[in-house]
Amino acid sequence: MDRDPDTIEPLSSARRLRLAFEELGPTFVKLGQLLATRPDLIPTEYADEFKVLHSQVQPLAFDDIKPVLVSHFGAPVDKIFSQFDLDARAAGSIAQVHMAELRHGGRVVVKVQRPGIEKTLLEDLGVLYLLADLLERYVPEAKVFRPVLVVDEFARTVDLETNFVIEANNIRRFQENFASEPNIKIPNVFNEYSGRRVLVMEALDGKPLSQKNALEQEGIDPESVLKTGLRCYLKMVFTDGLFHGDLHAGNMFVLPNNRIGLIDFGIVGRLNRTTQAAIANMLVALAGEDYDRLAYEYVDLAPYTENIDVDLFARDLRDLIAPYYGLTMKHVNVGKLLLESTEIAAQYDLLMPAELIMFFKSIVAIEGMGRMVVGDFNFLAYSLEFASELVQSRSEPRKIIRDVSTLGRDVQSLLAVLPRQMKQLIRRFSSPEFVVPIQFRELERFRLTVRNAANAVFLGLVIASLLLSAAVLQNVSASGPKWLGIPAFSATEYGVALVLSVLAFINYFKK
Repeated sequence: MDRDPDTIEPLSSARRLRLAFEELGPTFVKLGQLLATRPDLIPTEYADEFKVLHSQVQPLAFDDIKPVLVSHFGAPVDKIFSQFDLDARAAGSIAQVHMAELRHGGRVVVKVQRPGIEKTLLEDLGVLYLLADLLERYVPEAKVFRPVLVVDEFARTVDLETNFVIEANNIRRFQENFASEPNIKIPNVFNEYSGRRVLVMEALDGKPLSQKNALEQEGIDPESVLKTGLRCYLKMVFTDGLFHGDLHAGNMFVLPNNRIGLIDFGIVGRLNRTTQAAIANMLVALAGEDYDRLAYEYVDLAPYTENIDVDLFARDLRDLIAPYYGLTMKHVNVGKLLLESTEIAAQYDLLMPAELIMFFKSIVAIEGMGRMVVGDFNFLAYSLEFASELVQSRSEPRKIIRDVSTLGRDVQSLLAVLPRQMKQLIRRFSSPEFVVPIQFRELERFRLTVRNAANAVFLGLVIASLLLSAAVLQNVSASGPKWLGIPAFSATEYGVALVLSVLAFINYFKK
């Protein structure tokens, strides 16, 4: 029985787009997942709706992914594993995870790429680039969302996530960074069984934090786990410059003796010293209500643009953040607040680095996990100590020596090429064909205005002349052919004047 149209709740544009992405397949699902993390590029309503896509991926049956395993190993699955769980433990738009046991012993996690996914992604990327290019060319309102840039970032993300060799290398890097941290466990990779489409890793002996009873295991102290996880994260950001880009409760395991285990290193963020210092300054500015300092950090990180009023930008940041100042952290989500601040930056045509957005997004996840343990968890208070240390460490003698050394190398490089560059510049100035192009934008606009006005005056004179001539002929001409009682020549002049008047009006409104 058909439902009454009046009783059907209309769907929002954001929900309709999300449903369309689901119908279009894995490429568009992955694109939606990426857009959910970039509220600086799309409206908040759409970013929130796209978050649903993270939980909408259904796993494939084992028979569908079996050919990928056989092709990768060059042998039947039972020749490699003594036991292989047919039901997937987790699934994403690009790969899914199964538990297994190697023949020589050892419980492992097997991450398998979906069959044909790389071909599908490449074909769909071509369509996405075409759509993005059409949007930027013919839909002026879409330019603010930078469609081509979004697809570029998506293409880079997909290229990294479809190559498990890169993920295996990321895991190796994190193992090196945490080699001296006994409370942090990074799983080992079985490189002899891993490759571009299959990744075999050590299974962690613990429970993911997403399980309700993960912190209720015997011998587990929730606050110790929280502090360990937070120090781990802040070390990634402020010390290593390499942090987990998808650090949610499902990717963090609670291990015996209050240890923390991390999985899923397909997406990582890399921070150079400049961005690390900028993040530290942002947190310090946020804690001290220094909105000018916060605004300038955004301006310094974004590509240069002259269309920015920093004072106005700082005022908008103050209007966003000030109402929350002084409230307990139970009522404030710092990560969400920072993500919202990137939306304001986007309004000033400031494009934030993807790594900064990834960092803000990870703060949201960290705060969510922290409040699972401490209801009034204060991320800013915990992180401020690390941020302050980083800001202060820039004035340490060792850092100053390193900075001076870097400056010395740059000056030496400049002095090596400066004579040749000066010689070329002098030759250019001495050339008889040398011309300095000077363009005055307002003068050009004034010239166009004067030209248009002159054209309008000329056309008006022509129309007036035609009307005057037609009126004179109509009064003095008593003989000859007539049309509607008007001499034919006068009627013709009236007609031409009417056509020119219509064209003049159309041209005026076009401008």
